[in-house]
Amino acid sequence: MVLRIAAADLRRVFLHLQGLSDVPSRRFGQAELCDIIDRLGFVQVDSINTVTRAHHQILFSRNQTYRETQLTGLLERDRAVFENWTHDAAVIPSSAYPYWRHRFARQRDRLKARWTNWHGHDFHGEIDRVREHVRANGPSRGRDFDGERARKEPGWWNWQPGKTALEYLWRTGEIAVTARDNFAKVYDLSERVIPREHFEQDVSHEAFVDWTCREALQRLGVATSGEIAAFYDLVSPEEAKAWCSEQVGVTILPVEIDFGPGQPKRASVARPDIETLLSEAPEAPARVRTLSPFDPVLRDRKRAERLFGFSYRIEVFVPAEKRSYGYYVYPIMEKDRMIGRADMICRRAEGELLVTAFWPERGVRLGEGRLARLEAEFARMARFTGMERVVFAEGWRREPVG
Repeated sequence: MVLRIAAADLRRVFLHLQGLSDVPSRRFGQAELCDIIDRLGFVQVDSINTVTRAHHQILFSRNQTYRETQLTGLLERDRAVFENWTHDAAVIPSSAYPYWRHRFARQRDRLKARWTNWHGHDFHGEIDRVREHVRANGPSRGRDFDGERARKEPGWWNWQPGKTALEYLWRTGEIAVTARDNFAKVYDLSERVIPREHFEQDVSHEAFVDWTCREALQRLGVATSGEIAAFYDLVSPEEAKAWCSEQVGVTILPVEIDFGPGQPKRASVARPDIETLLSEAPEAPARVRTLSPFDPVLRDRKRAERLFGFSYRIEVFVPAEKRSYGYYVYPIMEKDRMIGRADMICRRAEGELLVTAFWPERGVRLGEGRLARLEAEFARMARFTGMERVVFAEGWRREPVG
C-alpha cells in the first residue's frame, strides 16, 4: 500500500529537516555553522540589506546565537564553503564542488552564446583577457577591468564586458569567489580557492544525477520529481523524473500527500526513513521567528502555499504604487504556521529597528500572548543587527490584505 501522509505531518517533518525545530545551541562555532549549511544543502546569498542580508537571516532564523562574521570566516579562511549558482548565488558546502562541475559544463555553451550576442564578437577575447589577468595577478574585482565604466547603476543589464567575463568564468567554474569586499565579489582561480581534495575529484554523470536527486529528497523529506529537480536546479525535470522511476520501491518510497477534504491527493516520493521521521520529528517550538523571503521553506512558492497556506511574493521589482505590502517584507512564522509578514528597516544612524507594518494572515488574532512573542522577536532582530532599540511606526498593526 502507498503510505498516505497528512499535510500537517509533512510540515512538521519538513521544518525539522530544515533546522527550524531545533533548540538553539548555547555553543555555536564554525563546526555548528557548517552543520547547518550541510543540513540545508545551500544558503542563498542576496545583496539587499534593509535589515540584514538574506544569507545571514536564514542562518539566524535557525540559531539566534549566529553572528555574521562566522560565515565570512567559513568562506574566506576555512574554505569549508564556496559560492556559486543554484537558482541564484548561494553558499554551498565545498564537499559538493565535484557535482557542480557538471553544472559548469552545461553552462559554458549556453552562457557564451547568450553573452556573446550581447557584447559582440570580441567577448571571446574579453574572456581570455580576464582569465589571464586573474591567473597573473590573483584576486580581482570587476573594477579591475572596466574602471570608471563599472560605476553604473546595479543590475545585470548594466554589466560591462569585464564584469560579464568575470561572471562567465565564475559560473562555469574557472574562477571562484575568494572573498567579499563591501559585498562585491573578489575572484581568484578555482584551483587556488577550492580545497584540493574537492577540486580534483571527478564524478560520473550517473553519480551526479543520483547525488543531486538523493540529496534534494533528503532535505525535502517528501517531494515530486519536479520539486526534486527544482531544489538545486542542477538536473533537468526529465532527469529527476527518470531517477524517481528507477529508484521508487528500491531506495525511495511512493507516498501520497493528503491536503484535507476537497483537496486532491498529491502523488510523491519519500526518503526511505520517512515513517521514522513521521513518528520522531519534534513539533516546532512556539516562538515567533522572522524568515528571509529566500528561506528554504518558502523558496518553492507553490510548495509553500500547499504546505502552509501562505501565498508570498517578493515585491522588490514591483512599482511602489502597485505593491500589496512593501519593498522587502519578511514572512513571520509561529510554530509551524505563517502568521503574517512584517515591513521593517534598520535606521543605522539612529540605532533603531523601525517596524513600519505587520499584516497578520486571515484568522490570526493578535492577542496579548502572541503580541508579546512578536515583540520579543523584533527585539531579537534588533540585537542581531546591532540596533539599540525597536521603534514601532504609528499604525504599524495592519489589517489582512485581500
